[in-house]
Amino acid sequence: LLATQVMTRVRGVLGVEMGLRKLFEKAELGEFAREIERAQEGVVQEGGPHIGAMSRGEVLPLSFAQQRLWFIDQLEPGNPIYNTPLGVRLRGVLNLDALEQALTELVRRHESLRTVFRLAGEEPEQSICEPVSFEMPVEDLSCLPETAREEEARRLAIEETKVPFDLSRGPLVRARLLQLGAEEHILLFTMHHIISDGWSMGVLVREVAALYEAFSKGQASPLPELPVQYGDYAMWQREYLQGRVLFDQLAYWRERLAGAPPLLELPTDRPRPKAQTYRGASLPLKLSKELTDHLRALSRRESVTLFMTLLAAFQTLLSRYSGESDISVGTPVANRTRAEIESLIGFFVNTLVMRTEVSRELSFRELVKRVREVCLGAYAHQDVPFEKLVEELQPERSLSHSPLFQVMFVLQNAPQEKLELSGLTLDLLDIESGTAKFDLMLSLEESEDGLEGVCEYSADLFDEATVRRMLEHFRTLLAGIVANPDERISSLPLLTSNEEQQLLYQWNETAKQFPQNLCVHELFARQSERTPDSIALIFEDERLNYAELNERANKLAHHLRALGVGAEQVVGLMMERSVEMLVSVLAVLKAGGAYLPLDSEYPQERLAFMLEDARARVLLTQSKLVQQLPEVSARVLLLDEDWETIELESGQDFESGATPDNPAYVIYTSGSTGRPKAVVMPHRAASNLINFQIESSGREGQGRTLQFASLSFDVSFQEIFPTLCAGGALVLLREDERKDARELLRVIMEQRVERLFLPFVALQHLAEVAETEKLSPKSLRQVITAGEQLKITPHVARLFKSLEGCVLDNHYGPTETHLATILRLEGDADLWPKLPPIGRPIANARVYVLDDALQPVPAGVTGELYIGGEQLARGYLNRPGQTAERFIPHPYPFTDESAARLYKTGDLARYSADGVLEYAGRCDRQVKVRGFRVEVGEVEARLKEHSGLKQATIVAWDDDAGRKRLVAYVVAAQSASAPSIADLRLFLTDRLPDYMIPASFIFLPA
Repeated sequence: LLATQVMTRVRGVLGVEMGLRKLFEKAELGEFAREIERAQEGVVQEGGPHIGAMSRGEVLPLSFAQQRLWFIDQLEPGNPIYNTPLGVRLRGVLNLDALEQALTELVRRHESLRTVFRLAGEEPEQSICEPVSFEMPVEDLSCLPETAREEEARRLAIEETKVPFDLSRGPLVRARLLQLGAEEHILLFTMHHIISDGWSMGVLVREVAALYEAFSKGQASPLPELPVQYGDYAMWQREYLQGRVLFDQLAYWRERLAGAPPLLELPTDRPRPKAQTYRGASLPLKLSKELTDHLRALSRRESVTLFMTLLAAFQTLLSRYSGESDISVGTPVANRTRAEIESLIGFFVNTLVMRTEVSRELSFRELVKRVREVCLGAYAHQDVPFEKLVEELQPERSLSHSPLFQVMFVLQNAPQEKLELSGLTLDLLDIESGTAKFDLMLSLEESEDGLEGVCEYSADLFDEATVRRMLEHFRTLLAGIVANPDERISSLPLLTSNEEQQLLYQWNETAKQFPQNLCVHELFARQSERTPDSIALIFEDERLNYAELNERANKLAHHLRALGVGAEQVVGLMMERSVEMLVSVLAVLKAGGAYLPLDSEYPQERLAFMLEDARARVLLTQSKLVQQLPEVSARVLLLDEDWETIELESGQDFESGATPDNPAYVIYTSGSTGRPKAVVMPHRAASNLINFQIESSGREGQGRTLQFASLSFDVSFQEIFPTLCAGGALVLLREDERKDARELLRVIMEQRVERLFLPFVALQHLAEVAETEKLSPKSLRQVITAGEQLKITPHVARLFKSLEGCVLDNHYGPTETHLATILRLEGDADLWPKLPPIGRPIANARVYVLDDALQPVPAGVTGELYIGGEQLARGYLNRPGQTAERFIPHPYPFTDESAARLYKTGDLARYSADGVLEYAGRCDRQVKVRGFRVEVGEVEARLKEHSGLKQATIVAWDDDAGRKRLVAYVVAAQSASAPSIADLRLFLTDRLPDYMIPASFIFLPA
């Protein structure tokens, strides 16, 4: 602002037009003076003709800025969002007559203060009213007690900001005087923004002070008549900003703002409403004199203004908060680049869009230089009103947010004149209007004690605590900048030491003892010794107690050992749901191997790949599934046909030779490269999970648990082993019962199931059926859901209201870590959140929300979720490169162990202020379909193998029931011989599991 004033003075006094950039390029005063001399010698002036009193005719147009506010008022008549309040506390003996005289003369001098806006035909026009005496009501509050007096004055001041104006009738300026005592008053002055701006307020205060001083002494007005009025400026602007001038200015902005994101997605406390309500609040910010001095010194060293330094820092903050690098911030400029309008009251202010690429690899020193160029370019093209810019650029418009930018930054560094009147002292008051035009607006001004100001924020989006944290982070960031401006902006500090301690350590204090020296099958064997006669397994009419199940598993384990199965050996399991399936799982572990679940419904190509890729030594299956088997090198063992031989083996326990570091199971997941990849889970991680689940389930762990999940889904492990290691009974379902919600409900009720694991979609179906059939599975005490976003629908809420004492646990954890966090919902289901968070880390798990530079992000800010602790998988089988990419060294280990690792989940999340994690989607193309993880890239890779297609892409969408579905968009290689949708579906059926096959195929023209 000061630089702009310098250039205005050069133009006004010396008659020379110079670009603002010259002031920065000629940093030395002597060089700048010589530049002025050269300009005086013959450089042609730029920036348009002189503004003079113009012949107005019958129609006086609105300026571009006025026209926008008029249009907004037509949409929302009387909205007080554009009321501009001013409060002044007056101490001393007040001459009321002189004050009213001063206000009357002020309105007479400035036509803008007696302007109204009316529609003439299809266009609005300004109409100047005749001068009249200014009326100022006086309210006496002196009779109230002092505390009540101040409170009432504050209430009236806020109330005054909300009283609407009628633009067509006026007046658009009003004053109200509150008398607090014989020698104390508060003057409340309110104007509509369409006739004033921030600079105008300074003009108003100075002129009222000068007029009051004169009239108090019986003197005439000391102020000279104004050479031009706002109406002259409006006409000049309309004439000047057209043709080549407008074209050149707009060309700059078109290029500068091309491709700019329409919305800065800051993390908010609530979803953005469909239309702005402009409800707002504000918080103060004060930066110490020491920090301010350091910022000034840094600015001088870098040949930038303090504004540029602060803007660069603010854009860094916004980038770190949003995770975006393309940051647009609005900033007002006084737009009084001509001396003839400096002393006018009117709506001159313009808004510039400062768009900066805040690249994370830049140092702050490099960034501030980039910001300087952005600012100088914007200042050189500031003549285009923001309203005209929006009209010409036609950005994506929405009632929910302002166009081009949603965050504003203001630095008021013009010198403030100290006002002193004979017999009176004046103090400006901050009046809380309760409104906000933008998501955020940070306004600072320089003072003798440092920078201070306020942050105005949308109350629809943010809580006070959130904005308070953000301002503290800005303060921390500024301190880090002055300490080390060469630091990369991605590594500059945001968090206070207390926050960092909380995020990294306090919320991850989960250490708990568990049997980490025992393998999973050893935990089962101990339980079998404790409760040999208790029922362990129920399948239809078949029952096995713990002793029987253990004996059968031991026989098969001995047989597997004879076939060479041992530690680090993989055994494939392709079994129908049966007692033999559970016996096989236990037997593989007892033999020391790791089981690899294979779904018989998978395409043969996929099954063959998994068996060969895992180098499975043995494949356990049943004779009825032989036809689905591909050709494999593994030894195939048919349990139903070979059991007579297996029965001859010993039923006694034996030492498997496996250690807690050896794998317990290998589960394949979808792969982004087009190939599925296998997650290797060691016994130690599995034992930690078992111990946690038993303690979490309490008595239900020893009750009946339904085994619902497919073995290919890691949740099946959580169903099976915490139950069998706690003395509970496992209830198996037939495949048809898994897929029919009515049959599922029947089994739960008949078998008196107490614990149930279901993905959300299955839980929703179960709730719907229970309501339709008017049945309630009263035996349930714990329901656990995982695999996809939990939604508390009305059906689900009503189901749990009918289940007395039943809790709902929301589990989160990718296959690479199994379970990582948990949130328990209990009590009145009507009070549960509609989209529950994913909770807190389980025992011995550590969870971090980090940005791209592996820096912890503040609470409330979205980042990528990283998981560490005991429950991590070893990595991906035979995929060292992918393992190193996803399992990274731990940057914040609790110990000095060099082997400490974190799993990079690819999930987005954020911590709430109280340490609860909220899921926020994916940062890649991975989706969850029916609880299974699907890498869209794998589906695309398979689809592109079809010879009849030239292009293919896959997207995910939610159907009306909230279920995730895949949609394929394809382009045929030859239009005349395009494959049919049935052909494409059959092609994929031979290569992918059914849950990965798109629900819809859409052909696009070539």
